[in-house]
Amino acid sequence: MSAEKILQSKYNTKRKASNFEKNQKIDYLNQHMINFVSNQELMFVATSDKNGNCDNSIRAGKKGFIKVINSKKIIYPEYRGNGVFASLGNIEENPHIGLLLIDFYESTIGLHINGKAKIINSKNKSVDPLAERWVEIDIEEAYIHCSKHIPLLKKMDKKIYWNTDNSNHKGGNHFDI
Repeated sequence: MSAEKILQSKYNTKRKASNFEKNQKIDYLNQHMINFVSNQELMFVATSDKNGNCDNSIRAGKKGFIKVINSKKIIYPEYRGNGVFASLGNIEENPHIGLLLIDFYESTIGLHINGKAKIINSKNKSVDPLAERWVEIDIEEAYIHCSKHIPLLKKMDKKIYWNTDNSNHKGGNHFDI
């Protein structure tokens, strides 16, 4: 029995969890989810290496930077970063990936997407001229993250310096390391 199921028994949430899984979790993106994904400007990406050591990172871009290929497959661009490749290194060792997309500005709804990822080294500049490579995800699960604890935020204008190595534009040494 999985740890999830053990804890559901221990904390008496088996029926609630079963209803959620039966009514809220699917193994593809429905049309509402596809529309949601196509309108996002950021997402959180969770990966882990072959030993289970985790990394969580943010990916951002202009609306539509996450491309829906079909109801079972999405891709997102990898832009130039700090050169560490923590997420991509994890994907090389362990293809399991978890994405969390949250609409902080209107619905305050989130969407979890879990699946298997692989790195696509194509630099298709016609799709996104800033992308250095792509990550392709085969979707295994998609489900809602309810809005009750997600804050409603106000979007402000901010100059984004895509693919820069300028320390000031990247936040400098904010944590004084």
